Amino acid sequence: MSPRTRRSYDQYCSTARALDAVGDRWTLLIVRELLAGPRRYTDLHADLPGVSTDMLASRLKDMERDGLAGRRRLPPPGAAYVYELTPRGRDLLPVLQALGEWGQAELGEPRPTDALRAHWFALPLLRALRAAGAGEGTVEVRLEEGVFHLYAGEDVRPGSGPVYGDGPAPGEPDAVLALDSGTCTAVARGELGLADAVRDGRVGVTGDGAPAKALRQA
Repeated sequence: MSPRTRRSYDQYCSTARALDAVGDRWTLLIVRELLAGPRRYTDLHADLPGVSTDMLASRLKDMERDGLAGRRRLPPPGAAYVYELTPRGRDLLPVLQALGEWGQAELGEPRPTDALRAHWFALPLLRALRAAGAGEGTVEVRLEEGVFHLYAGEDVRPGSGPVYGDGPAPGEPDAVLALDSGTCTAVARGELGLADAVRDGRVGVTGDGAPAKALRQA
C-alpha cells in the first residue's frame, strides 16, 4: 500500500475516524515508545520486537502524514534523525492509559514467547502512582530488567515533554522505587495496589520529594 493511501472505514463517526488514523497494527505501540521522547529509528526497532523494518518505516510515514509524529535531525555531534510525537500524537496518552487499564485482565502470566522491556511498566506505574495519591514529581524505578524514570502528576507533563525515559532520572529524582518484577507485574495487572506494596515492604521507597513522602505515609 502506498504511504499516501489511507484505508478508511468510511463512517461518519469520531471513533471510526480515530481508528482510520491509529487503528493499524503497531501504530499505538509506536506512540507508546515515543512517549519517552525523541527516538532514533534503530532504537524504535529494537524496542518493538516483532515489527519488520518495512512495517515500521511505513507506520512512521503514516504517522507523519497524519500529524501524529515528526522527524528532525539532531544537531552535532549527534547528527542523527529522530522521530517524536506532535502535540496531537501526545494527546493519545489517555487513550493508551485507558487501553492499558482495560487490558490488565488480559495480561495473565508471561508467555515464553513474550518480549519484555522495563519501560513497558511505565504507564501501569503511572496509573498506580495516581491511584496511590503520590502527587507530582520525577520517579526513578529500579527493576531487575532495568532502570527507567517517569514523570508523575495529574497532567503528567504539560506541553510536549516526555512521559517517561530509559535509564536513571536526569538530576535528583523525587522518589526512587526498588521492586522485583513479580511485584511490578502484580501492580501492572491491578492485583496489588502500590501503597499496599509499599506497606508490605515489597517496594522500597527512598527520596525526599512529594511522591516519596506520599507513598511512605499512605
